Amino acid sequence: MRRTTMLLLPLLLASGAALQAQTPHVGFSLNLLIPTGEFSSKTYPAYYSPSAGYTIPPQKETYDVGLGGSFTVSFPVDRTLAIRLNLSGSAENGTNRAPGETTINLRHSQFNLGGDLQIFPEGTAFRHRGFYFVAGLSADFEQFDRSFGDPQYDYTDTTRKSRMGGSLGFGHSFGYDAGARFTLEATFHKTLTSHDVDAGDPPATDFVKVGFGFVF
Repeated sequence: MRRTTMLLLPLLLASGAALQAQTPHVGFSLNLLIPTGEFSSKTYPAYYSPSAGYTIPPQKETYDVGLGGSFTVSFPVDRTLAIRLNLSGSAENGTNRAPGETTINLRHSQFNLGGDLQIFPEGTAFRHRGFYFVAGLSADFEQFDRSFGDPQYDYTDTTRKSRMGGSLGFGHSFGYDAGARFTLEATFHKTLTSHDVDAGDPPATDFVKVGFGFVF
């Protein structure tokens, strides 16, 4: 985790002087997270369990669409570029199923601390208005829970993982120069570190995030 945090420091430190001189834009959003790749669906091969005394059939893990939120502070540094600090969190539910076995309920939750670059090709960064591209890095603090009973509260098996993630996407701010502006943003998030399943890591938590919110 220390390595992940250190990778984010150059972006934050290099921008320090520029951030102090600009009027920031604060934003909030409600996010839908659509799992992709192995985070959406992964099948584990059959294996022999000495404790059970028989071969466990192939298990299929799937996660549903998740819900989350973001708090952002965007600092314009010139007409086309802004540096954005991003705090977000989300949760997704899922299942682990195998023929003849009891279904295991899954829950994944995460907190993300990130830094983004926003590029406004129309030169509207100071007003945070119009179309923009966004790319960034984040420290992802994740928790994987497995429930063998009531999925509402009986999550007795927990794995915690801190990883580094990257995101790339685009957005649009609708509104006038003054007051609140409605924002729509779509990004793809990719887990960049510690996702080697053969080494015991959880699968990469890759997803598409669609955010609806306001910026001031």
